[in-house]
Amino acid sequence: MAAQPAPRTDARPTGQPKHPVDEKLPALKMATSGLQHVAAMYAGVVAPPLIVGAAVGLSATELTFLTGACLFTAGLATFLQTLGFWKIGARLPFVNGVTFAGVAPMTAVVASAKDKSDALPIIFGAVIVAGVLGFVAAPFFSKAVRFFPPVVTGSVITLIGVSLLPVAFGWAQGPDPAAHDYGSTTYLGLAAATLVVVLLLRRFTRGFVKQIAVLLGLVIGTLVAIPFGVTDFGPVADADVVGFPTPFHFGAPQFQLAAILSLCVVMVVSMTESTADMLALGEIVERPADEKTIAAGLRADTLGSALSPLFNGFMCSAFAQNIGLVAMTRIRSRYVVATGGGFLVLMGLCPMAASLIAVVPRPVLGGAGVVLFGSVAASGIQTLVRAGLEKDNNVLIVAVSLAVGIIPITAPEFYHAFPETARIVLDSGISTGCVTAVVLNLVFNHLGKGECHDAGEVTHPMEAGEDLKAVPAH
Repeated sequence: MAAQPAPRTDARPTGQPKHPVDEKLPALKMATSGLQHVAAMYAGVVAPPLIVGAAVGLSATELTFLTGACLFTAGLATFLQTLGFWKIGARLPFVNGVTFAGVAPMTAVVASAKDKSDALPIIFGAVIVAGVLGFVAAPFFSKAVRFFPPVVTGSVITLIGVSLLPVAFGWAQGPDPAAHDYGSTTYLGLAAATLVVVLLLRRFTRGFVKQIAVLLGLVIGTLVAIPFGVTDFGPVADADVVGFPTPFHFGAPQFQLAAILSLCVVMVVSMTESTADMLALGEIVERPADEKTIAAGLRADTLGSALSPLFNGFMCSAFAQNIGLVAMTRIRSRYVVATGGGFLVLMGLCPMAASLIAVVPRPVLGGAGVVLFGSVAASGIQTLVRAGLEKDNNVLIVAVSLAVGIIPITAPEFYHAFPETARIVLDSGISTGCVTAVVLNLVFNHLGKGECHDAGEVTHPMEAGEDLKAVPAH
């Protein structure tokens, strides 16, 4: 199918109101809502550079520089995704940042490097190649959208939420799993208090205050944590006011085949998860993501990844946790998320500003995360409600897909005997669950042209025997 120009997402008949995705909100509401998105994803962005930087043996100053660079490139990638240009960008309220899927192979590259000073250049070279190849493959990869009816998208959206909940539970227990007070009643109490504050604000307030309940919960939770000695203002005092991520600060990129292959596998995983995320967000904002939207979104992901190493950043991908924030607040404007991208860029240029978000204790983030990530799972269940679960075939698709996707959560060592490269894919429950749902939907609802089941059992708009190129209605 020949590629067609991506339609302007803000195009509409004269006199008709804008879609909520294309609305520009008042400045204060735009800023606070955008900051709320940054707060929701900050820990996820800074974790990979902290882990990889520590493995390389960077000094505290260099580690701060690497973290700031990843915040800066996350902001640029978010601009590409939300605002877009040409055929690049889904133009949906998507936050982009460093994908955690790359942490394991990147630390493996560090471990295999003879000279640790070469590790980051090798990683950057591999990310550039993976990003370029992903950009070329985006329009072909996007054609998979025709295989995502509600029974598949509902399963995947539910898995996204369920897969993120353990992250919130981990945050709630404290910042350091090796510490003696990890999981203490103090940490869990702060997480519970934050959760209660968010719930009370959502229940007893209205309008703008209700929409920024998570942000207010984070602020109140941080203030409550001060008497317990959990809130650390040290990062603010030690941070520089201005700092630009100098291009190729750690050296020119190096290209090694083994590292390139590992990061290409990560790129495939990242593109699979981004496709699922775009479908989920499209349902939530009531602008279903079609093939062109997904192709444009994947181009933004991959281009952002290819450009990120220029400023010392890692591979970028859509952040699923922010989908929960959109679902809960119902603020669907992509310009709000673009504003959040602006904050990320400023944080990359101003380490002191970045450190303000770092002040929020991890347990406080965990309490808010329960609401955010649970909202994603709830959105998936809503999608499954209209997926025809009264049909046995669809029940089996959902049951097996969820079971396969939950394996890495409930049994983290389940795939320990598999090669490291295979585990990059298998340890992503979202990816394995997504692939399982797509395959089972084909097997049960399409293959055999009705020989193995009655037509009435097929709830997908494309009945068995129809051309697989038909695009399902959402």
